[in-house]
Amino acid sequence: MMNFIFCFLILFSVAISAQEKPTLYLIGDSTMSDKKDPEENPEHGWGQMLPELMTSEINIENHAVNGRSTRSFIAEGRWEDIKNKLEPGDYVFIQFGHNDQKVKDPTRYTNPFTQYRANLEKFVEETKEKEANPLLLSSIVRRNFNEEGVLVDTHGEYPLVTRMVAKDLQVPFIDMQLLTEQLEIKYGPEDSKNLHLHLEPGEDSYEPNGMEDDTHLSEIGATIVASLALQEIAKRDLELKEFIKPEILEKDLMKK
Repeated sequence: MMNFIFCFLILFSVAISAQEKPTLYLIGDSTMSDKKDPEENPEHGWGQMLPELMTSEINIENHAVNGRSTRSFIAEGRWEDIKNKLEPGDYVFIQFGHNDQKVKDPTRYTNPFTQYRANLEKFVEETKEKEANPLLLSSIVRRNFNEEGVLVDTHGEYPLVTRMVAKDLQVPFIDMQLLTEQLEIKYGPEDSKNLHLHLEPGEDSYEPNGMEDDTHLSEIGATIVASLALQEIAKRDLELKEFIKPEILEKDLMKK
């Protein structure tokens, strides 16, 4: 009988501990999302790499989906599903912009200063209502060097509006545009191809015809971008710092 009670108490303690573990939810687009066939697929979202870079003391659920904007993410009910799961003490990473600027697609486009802003405010305010912790991130840059080797912006006002919402609603903001801009410039027009998907025909069996993709990330690129985000969180001394593996904070990520 005593053994039964002892085992019950251990199992009860484990269950309580599991419930107390916070969850980090990721919402965003393809630059952040998990990719199918991760062992073979050369494309990786930076959110896909977080479980390797953070401790087991936090659960990570990546709900970022290819091709989604703030508008389509809400319209498809994806945000509602996440909102209903949020518990006090959870975290939500919010990163959109790539697809909100699709001006020829009425199911995804949002005006940066009106609907895009309103949608970000919705994510933030409804996260706070559940006593969870929102964190806004600007989009990562595209590898878009001109003939003179200057990295040219492609996101217009969307990163600015993200920053404005973070300031006005007093939530943490991680400037992924700046961090990845610095990374691309450090690597330069040629070496920065390694951060993305530049494959010759026959080079990779998963993409036998080759590809040139300056928006999405290679495994190396995704790992560096995810690590940059975590280092910035630690530098800002945000609560999530305690869940980052110490060795990640010691790496010089700008070193090629």
